[in-house]
This record gives sequence, structure tokens and C-alpha cells, in this order.
Amino acid sequence: MSKPNILLIYTGGTIGMVKNPDSGALKAFDFNNLLKRIPELRLLDCNIETISFNEPIDSSNMSPKYWGMIADSIETNYKDFDGFVVLHGSDTMSYSASALSFMLENLCKPVIFTGSQLPIGDLRTDAKENLITSIQLASLQDNGVPIIREVGLYFEYKLYRGNRTTKINAEHFEAFASLNFPHIAESGVHLNVSTSLLLKPNQSSKLIVNKQLDTNVVVIKLFPGISELILKTVLSSKDIKGVVLETYGSGNATTEDWFITLLSEAISRGVHIINVTQCAGGSVFMGQYETSSQLKDIGLISGKDITTEAAVTKLMYLIGQEIEPSEFKTIFETALRGEMS
Repeated sequence: MSKPNILLIYTGGTIGMVKNPDSGALKAFDFNNLLKRIPELRLLDCNIETISFNEPIDSSNMSPKYWGMIADSIETNYKDFDGFVVLHGSDTMSYSASALSFMLENLCKPVIFTGSQLPIGDLRTDAKENLITSIQLASLQDNGVPIIREVGLYFEYKLYRGNRTTKINAEHFEAFASLNFPHIAESGVHLNVSTSLLLKPNQSSKLIVNKQLDTNVVVIKLFPGISELILKTVLSSKDIKGVVLETYGSGNATTEDWFITLLSEAISRGVHIINVTQCAGGSVFMGQYETSSQLKDIGLISGKDITTEAAVTKLMYLIGQEIEPSEFKTIFETALRGEMS
């Protein structure tokens, strides 16, 4: 059986940097010379090719335009490669992994995002392990069929479902967490994959790439003392189409009349408002407490246990699909790519 073909897509970020030994300044290295930089890759039982953004970006500048470029790279090379590894800055990696999970409909091959906290040329770098193991995971097959057939995020010995992750630490190597869903694989002496947790798409379905994302959305985080005037200004914008509302606990919010009225008026204008918890873990249960009953009554959409990153990108995706208003709530509250329980 032939070796799996893996395509590395470099978008930018710390993982692709090397430090000038004299000045200490970081600069991107040429990924065409990847095997020279990491000779251990020659030991992997797969064929590796690389492509790179013409101008690699800091992940703080990531946007739907670049998500489209990543999706284009995967779509163009989908037939020729068995797996894809996307090298990406860690700051917005959870947003990108979530976005690509929705954009790549009927995905039947692994797309694994990874990066690092230290440059690949640093003496104590985490980049080599993250990169090597991500390639190994993307290469896993069973009778020629990829074992992982979804968008994942690999960091510090764990592979997570990409749209379940959040970056929780800017300093530790263990930068990401998936608090509402178990990691799907772990790297130790052996690679242990929890196959029962993996998505199982229909292998016969053709890949559909959805690049129509609508960015007329906003995230509003509730806090004690939030201003009526400021909230009114945001919600009354003519261009706004969707809101991710980060509420307290299990989906609770103030019961002030002005607050409920503003949300109700926005919903009546066709604005989709998603209720997600601002807690790191847990789920929204509207109606469990009196402080969420009114939100349920006026038609807020429950984000259940979705992350804010996945809620934002799912909202962009669904608005871009021009779904009928009568169906939008039901579709959002349904798990499309394993992003919610």
C-alpha cells in the first residue's frame, strides 16, 4: 500500500519562525527547506509536501479572507492528498479551526491545525513535537481510509476537535483546552485515538466548500452595570445580523425591562441572538432559572455548550447560507460538525 500524502499549509505564526543567533530577531523560514530544518520528518511513513501563504501573517490578522485561502488550498489539493496539516498562530487558531469545520462540508479527510508557543529554531521549542505528531495523526489510516475525518487541533500531546477548543494560556505549552468535550487522541509512547468520539461522515459524499461567510456579527459580553445606551447603539445598527450574547452561568441575564425590550426589538427585526455562557465550561439551559426564562420567551437561540469561537463562526456560516428565518433557530441549535452536545 502506498504511503499517505500529507500537505502542510503554512499560514504564519510562531511555529514557522527561526531566531537570528546574532540579533535574536525572529523571521519566517523557507518551508521548502523544511526537511533540512527538521530532518526527523524523513523518518515518518508518509510523503510530505508544503505550500505557504505568499505573505505569512500573524494570526491576530486572521480573517474570513484567509479562511477562504486555506479552504481553497484544501479543495484544490483534496484528491491528491490524504491529509492536511495547517500551521497557524495560536492566538486565533480556535476561531480558524471552528470556521474551517463549517466551511468544509462532508469532509472525509483529516485537517489538523497546529502551531507552537516557541519558534521552531528555539532550543526548547514545542514546535517539532506538535508538527511531527500532527503529521502522524493526519497519516493514520485503516485499510487506506483515513481514521480521522474532521477538523482537529493538536497541541501539547493532545488532539482536540477543532470547534470545541479555546486558547486558555498564553505562556504554557498546554495552551488549549476543550472543556465540554474530551480530547479525541493523545500522544504518549503510542498514539491513542478514541475512535468512538470521532465524527463518522459519509465517505461517498462529495466535499462542498462554503466560503460565503457574513461578518455582520458581534460578541456582547454581559457584566454588572452594562449600559443601556451602549447596548442600544450596538443592537440598533442597521448592518447587524447576528449577536453572540455571553451570559452568566447557565444562560442567565438581567431581567431589567430595558434589556429584555432591546433584545426583543432586535429579534423582531431579524437579528439572530445566540445565548452562550461566558463560563469556561458548562452549558446554557434557558428556563432553568427565572433570569433566563424571559430570554427563552422572546426567542433567543440556545448555544448549549458551544464555545464562543464556534458560535461566532457558525453564525457567520449560517447567515452566509441565507437560511430561512423560520428555520434558523432549529438549524443553529443542531450539531452540524460536532460543535455542541
